[in-house]
Formats: sequence, structure tokens, C-alpha cells
Amino acid sequence: MKEANKISIYKRLQSFIGLVVAFLLIASVSIRRDGKWLGMDIGGDVSAKTTLKSEVGDTVVINTTEIGKDIIGFNGPVPLEIFICNGRVVKVVALPNSETPSFFACVKVLLDKWNGLSLEEASALQVDAVAGATFSSKAVIGNMKRGLQQAQQQSVTKSVWDGIDITPKFVIGLIVVLMAALLPLWVRNKKVRIIQMVLNVIVLGFWCGAFISYASLVKYMSNGMNVIVLAVPFVMLVTAFIYPLFGRKAHYCSYVCPFGSLQQLVGMCVKYKLPIKPPVVKALGRLRQGLWVVLMLCMWCGVLFQWMDYELFSAFLVGSASWVLVAVAVAFVLLSAIVNRPYCRFVCPTGTLLRISEFRK
Repeated sequence: MKEANKISIYKRLQSFIGLVVAFLLIASVSIRRDGKWLGMDIGGDVSAKTTLKSEVGDTVVINTTEIGKDIIGFNGPVPLEIFICNGRVVKVVALPNSETPSFFACVKVLLDKWNGLSLEEASALQVDAVAGATFSSKAVIGNMKRGLQQAQQQSVTKSVWDGIDITPKFVIGLIVVLMAALLPLWVRNKKVRIIQMVLNVIVLGFWCGAFISYASLVKYMSNGMNVIVLAVPFVMLVTAFIYPLFGRKAHYCSYVCPFGSLQQLVGMCVKYKLPIKPPVVKALGRLRQGLWVVLMLCMWCGVLFQWMDYELFSAFLVGSASWVLVAVAVAFVLLSAIVNRPYCRFVCPTGTLLRISEFRK
């Protein structure tokens, strides 16, 4: 009995060490890319920060870099400059940000929505998010709200509830991710598992665009995370990093990840599986580890950060994902019919990080 307790404690200690290592790895990338950690500037030049309000002739310019720094898009803050003359919005300009260029290009059409409106009209305007770029759209809309509040000399609203969007998508997405997190702990039924995987793909993947990726991990590490607004990804993070501390290793990859679920569903459709010899499986596993090391080294050297935006999970964002990314994702899904979860086992950089956090090979 004592020996079993020692083994259990040792395994939990291993998992905790793995979690700490993964945390430090992501923190190092966040600091290297964004110079921030959990919303705090690390070694940044304070004097270089832009002013909140300035004047150009008769035009007042509101800069949302500081007042909107807690409003996070797909990869990070999306600051704006709002030009106001005689009480009306003249134009809105997006400042440099970390959003994926292809995603943000779809969002720029929003910037003209407020042009010519009075401050009162602009504040009351209801703007819908652009399909396929929801996170970036909401960040632009949130920054406009903050900037207009500042222009009207109102107190800028900042609370944990600010930005929460109680829509059917949010509610249903939260229910589905909670089911994925909790049902496998008690229910062992093949039909239930299949239904859950279908929900993961349709609701979490295609509808909500919710998944764990390197891009999202670095974003949360750099800017912090409002767990109320981001309840769905927060539950995913708990299953990925906290569950292993209690013996539930690979729970996220096996039961929650939309792309992993899609590969498993396709694999169930075909009984035949391509025989792969153990040495080949081992070699492919090492290739996955080697790819991860190369990518990490590149980021530590300050180059090739963009690869994070092109993990195959982004193919669920069909409205903005590149056709090349979608084509590669489809190829891996088709391959999963005869090879068990090929992307998860032999490529996925995020999966490799999760293995490290779980102290698995």
C-alpha cells in the first residue's frame, strides 16, 4: 500500500514538473515575441508608449493601445486610432497588431462602419462580427467602444464581465466542452462517445472555432485571460494541463480536441488500417519531436513566429483559412481513414507540448 502511494506521488510530481516546463516554454516564447507576460510589459520601453489622446489641427485622435489592451483578438490586442472632428468620427485606423494578416484583412471592412457618425450614433451602432474572423472582429468592436467612451469623457468600463457575449454559440459551446470534459470521467459508452466527437467537430470546431493551439497559448500567456469571456477555451486548458495532474493524461487530445475527434470519426468509417511497423512509428515520433525542437529554436531566435497561425486547427475557420491550409487538413483527415490519427501522432506541435506537460514521450 505504501509502495503504491509512493508511485502515485511520484507520477503526480512528474506531471507537475512537466506542467512547469511547458509553462516556462510558452512564457519564453511570449516574452520573446510580444515582450509581455500575462499582460505585463517585460523589459518594454515605457517612454515609447503612445498617448491616449492627441490633436491634429481640428481633429482629435483617440489611441486605444492602453485602454483596450485587455481586449484580445485571435493573437493579441488590436489597438485602433479613432479620428474625431467636430463631434463626428472621421476615420478609424488599425494600428500594428499580432493578428494573422489573412484573418485581419477580412476584418478591415469594419473600420469604415463608424465613419461620418456622431459620437452618440457611433456608440449606439450595433456592428456584427465578420464570419470566419470572430475574435478579431470583436476586438475591433471592443476597442471602438472603449475609444468612444473616452472621446465622450465617460469612464472606461473595465471588468471581468466586459466583453461577455451570451449568445447561443457561447452557451451551446460551453455545454459541449463541459460534456467533453466531464462525461468521459464516468460514461463508457461507444454511442455517447461518437455523439460527443460529432459535437466537438461541429460545435467546437466549425461553429465556435475553439481549440488549443500554439497561437492561442502564446496569446493567453502574453495578454492574460478573462476566464468568463473565454470560458470555452478555459475549460479546454483545464482538461489539457490540469487533468494530467490527477491521472487523466491525453484527455484533451482524446476527448475534446475538434481535429482529433474528426480524425477518430473518419478512422471509424474504415476497418482496414495501413500496417505500420513499430520502428517506423518510432521514427515518425522522433520526426515529430525534431520538428517541434526546430520550431521552438526558431522562435527563441526571434524568427518564424508565423507558423503558429498555420497549425491545421485553423482550417476550422473556413471563412478566413487559406486554401492550402484547408487542403493539407483535408489530406490528413482522409489519411486518418487508414492511419490512426496521423496528425496527432506524427506532426502536431501543440500535441508535443502537451506530451511534455504530461511527462509523456
